Amino acid sequence: MRKKVGRKPLGKHKREHTVNLRFNDTEMKSIEMLLESYNLDLKKRGVLGPFLRRLILQDKAVVETQISDSISNLTYQINKIGTNINQLIKVANYKNLRSPNSNLEMEMKKSNELMGKIFSLMDENIRR
Repeated sequence: MRKKVGRKPLGKHKREHTVNLRFNDTEMKSIEMLLESYNLDLKKRGVLGPFLRRLILQDKAVVETQISDSISNLTYQINKIGTNINQLIKVANYKNLRSPNSNLEMEMKKSNELMGKIFSLMDENIRR
């Protein structure tokens, strides 16, 4: 027996009524600003209708927050730094077991200070 293929029937949820709206320049600018505040692109198809529908019908106009590429890249780089630090700590611990006179504590303090500086710079950039 073959599986049913295609879109499932919408039933009562099918939208049959159409409303066309016209806006002047100032109204359109305010709509564009509102969409920008939710990180939505008006030029993408299928963005404005669902947004206005939620707004008009008093549903929460909550939109998934999109992480910008720069923050995503920054997160990736920080994860790589963390991986490198873990590798360094493993080597340092191994060397410390072999020769207890090594400066492991001083190196760990330096790496902690550097990570603190990185996090403070990130915090400053995010708040801008």
